[in-house]
This record gives sequence, C-alpha cells and structure tokens, in this order.
Amino acid sequence: MERHPAARVGHGRTWAKTILMGEHSVVYGHAAVAFPLHALEMRATVTPIDGPSTLASLDYDGPLSEAGPRFAPVVRAFEAAREFTGGLEQSFAIETSSDFPHERGLGSSAASAGAIIRAVLDAFGRQATDVEVLALTNLAEQVAHVRPSGLDAATTTSDLPIRFQSGEMRALSQQVSGVLVIADSGIHGSTRDAVAGLRERYEADPDAVGPRINRLGALTQAAIEALDAGDAAALGTAMDAAHAVLAELGISIPALDGLTRAARDAGALGAKLSGGGLGGCVIALAATDTDAEAVRAALLEAGAAQTWTYQMRASEASE
Repeated sequence: MERHPAARVGHGRTWAKTILMGEHSVVYGHAAVAFPLHALEMRATVTPIDGPSTLASLDYDGPLSEAGPRFAPVVRAFEAAREFTGGLEQSFAIETSSDFPHERGLGSSAASAGAIIRAVLDAFGRQATDVEVLALTNLAEQVAHVRPSGLDAATTTSDLPIRFQSGEMRALSQQVSGVLVIADSGIHGSTRDAVAGLRERYEADPDAVGPRINRLGALTQAAIEALDAGDAAALGTAMDAAHAVLAELGISIPALDGLTRAARDAGALGAKLSGGGLGGCVIALAATDTDAEAVRAALLEAGAAQTWTYQMRASEASE
C-alpha cells in the first residue's frame, strides 16, 4: 500500500448560516433559502501527533475517542476526511474555535464538520471539489440530524445566498436591500429532536401536518419571488406567516414567540425563528440601519442573549 506523504499542520474555515425561509419543509422536498454569515467564522486546526488523536472543542479537551455522543459528528467528519486523504494511520490534535454559539440554528455542527474536513485536507495537501467536500460534510450531518436536508452543509461554505431543494443547491440572485437582525434566544435548540418530532407528528396525522408543511413551501416560494423583485415588505409578510405555521407545528417555543413579537413591535418588517427551533435564534428584517438598531435594542430588552446584524445587498448569481 502506498504511504501518504507526511502530514503538516492543517487549517480549515467555514462560517455560520441563517435560514431565511424553508426550515423543516425543506426536509419534505420544498425549497429553502439560506444566507451565509461570513463574519461569524468557525475555525479548525489539526496538528499531527503521535499516539491517539485528541480534541479541544467547546468545553471538551481530551482524547477524541472519549469525546462522547455530543461530538459524534465531529468524529465522523474527521474519520471521513482521513479516509478520503488516505491518512487513516495519522493522528492529530484537533482544535476548533467559533465566533458564534452552538445549538442555536446557526449551522454549528455543519460548520465544525466542514472546518475539520478542510483542515485535514490541508494537512495532507489534498485538493477536493466542492461536491466532494459537501458529500463528506453530509456524512457528519447524518450523525447530527438523522435525516439532514443538506442545507447547513451547503450554506456554511457558500459565498452567496442559496436556494436549496431536494439535494440540489444554486446561488440565488436577490434584490432586497435591508438588514437582518439575528438574535440568540440563549436557549439550546436541537435540530435533531425538532426534525424527528415533526416526522413523528407527520406520520401520525398526515392530514393535519402535511398541509402546513406545504404552506411553508408556498411561503418560501413567495419569499424567493420577493427577493427577486426587491420587495422587502412582501418578504417580511412571508416571514411572519412562516413563523405562525412553524408555531402551529410545535417548532416554536414561548421565548421565540416573544422575541418575534418584540421585533415586530419595534418596526421589523417581519420576524421568525430560524433553524431547527425549540430554542436557538430568531431573525428579523429591518428596512434601514436605524430600524435595525431599534429592533436589536428591543430584542435585547425582550431577553435575547446576543444579537448580530447582516447587511443584505443585491447580488447576481451566475447562470
């Protein structure tokens, strides 16, 4: 068997994402729209070592083999990347750091997996296509979320907003100028639990749950049309309606409902939860920087742990 060239210190970088529209319904074949948040980075470094591999991530620092179920997606990403490079015999000290919290619907599991995969590829000097890296990341996401849509894995490496549907993604042109305010509820969400719970409710009562999932799909299409037309007001209306449906599906919680109300009362054009739900983040659309500051202040007053802003700018995707 041919030996792989010696490994070096490798570095990988991804970023957070926020789902604008389509969370949950995307798992059932509908479209979703997500925006990459490039200012909120996830970084990984892998350093070749002798002996067993180690992990320093979040509050854990120790042997990779003892990291436990919470880090199972990280372990899967690391093993998949080593297998892809032919470097299964090389051990590493893995370190991750992040500008955003985990379990908030910001794509932390996909971002950490993607960053580690890129770091391992870099360590071995191995090139990979975007499709190959996405496939490796989705292996880790299957551990994290049972039946992942693939949206997080795609968006945490995208340069542009994306439209994602049935495993296919493409860059999305959009003409809305505004500010997204992202607010952390301070409550850990679980995409895995939310997706599995909705699946159980759908299978138990498809006549009640199915039309609501389809309604989310229709609202996402309305949002895509609003983005293309530069109609911020219509986008906000779709966001409000989507949150109401997500609440009916049991994906929201009172804290998220309270934050969305506070954002609307402060002048947001629309507000909704973003991501898996049951905690995590809400997003609100503001027309101007001044409006965004008022919304941000209201969200903090209503109990948000922290906030970030994302400036929406017109973008044209290449065909």
